[in-house]
Amino acid sequence: MEGDYVLKKKLTAAVLGLTLMFSMGTSVFAQSSLNHVVNSTIGVSYKTGGTTTKGFDCSGFTRYVYQKLGVSIPRQSSAQFKIGTAVSKSNLRAGDLVFFNTTGAGVSHVGVYIGNGSFAHSSSSKGVTISKLSNSYFANRYIGAKRVMSTAKYKAAVYN
Repeated sequence: MEGDYVLKKKLTAAVLGLTLMFSMGTSVFAQSSLNHVVNSTIGVSYKTGGTTTKGFDCSGFTRYVYQKLGVSIPRQSSAQFKIGTAVSKSNLRAGDLVFFNTTGAGVSHVGVYIGNGSFAHSSSSKGVTISKLSNSYFANRYIGAKRVMSTAKYKAAVYN
């Protein structure tokens, strides 16, 4: 029974990864380091305080992704929101952090923008998943975005 669960989880991750890859069309993201890191975590369970592939919370996930790309960021979403340069929604690029107020008390959720209006995040109900910024739940709670990667790190993450 547990083997079936693991197989189902891996199959789900593979399908989501392929969906992401094909939804990117000819985007360079489909072959990038960022894509590889995100796809390797799709389906990992949500875990409060989690920072590893055994389970992530939202900021643990974003920190993990950035660490894999050679960028150090703070642990908590509110601290992550205080770094980098603000970016308008119309100027988002893959690798930018996107922030949400899901509790009514300021920054409480974060994800990594991956392009085409989508972001990767660790959802308390779905684990690591891909969502659209246009999804009404997220659109109504969107606070802003921050660019924390240097141009050199960005090129290495998205074009490698």
